[in-house]
Amino acid sequence: MPAQVQRRTRAARLVRTLAVSGTGAAVLALPLVGAASASAATPAKSTTTKAASTVAYPNNLDGWIRESLAVMADKGIPGSYNGIYRNVMRESSGNPQAINLWDSNAAKGIPSKGLLQVIQPTFNAYHVGGTSFDIYDPVANITAACNYAADRYGSIDNVFSAY
Repeated sequence: MPAQVQRRTRAARLVRTLAVSGTGAAVLALPLVGAASASAATPAKSTTTKAASTVAYPNNLDGWIRESLAVMADKGIPGSYNGIYRNVMRESSGNPQAINLWDSNAAKGIPSKGLLQVIQPTFNAYHVGGTSFDIYDPVANITAACNYAADRYGSIDNVFSAY
């Protein structure tokens, strides 16, 4: 028996053994043994649940930036971790509840809010679908601000002062 066929036979046997044992390890073993599909590992009456396709991000500045970058990548909005982080630290020191009550926007009654100090009309105009409509939501605030910066400056990476 050729070596390649022998390997496939052993792999199929391993996957079937793991599937019969009901440990769920068969699904995990598929990529390791090179099986082409999960059909050999799926029992007749499957009670498995669909794996979550979302990534869990930590509820902190690092997690908010990474989650925003994932949304941005999906929507084609340019920007980098370093560009976002640099601007967040300058604008709010990482406080998602930050609000500026003294600048010209505040004097007009529309204070800058959130991590990247966005005013409500800009947030509304540059809101990115799939994120919250709450300007204080860190991911929504970062993503809307990066969308605005991309439109106005090419990327948040090109912003080095108040924008």
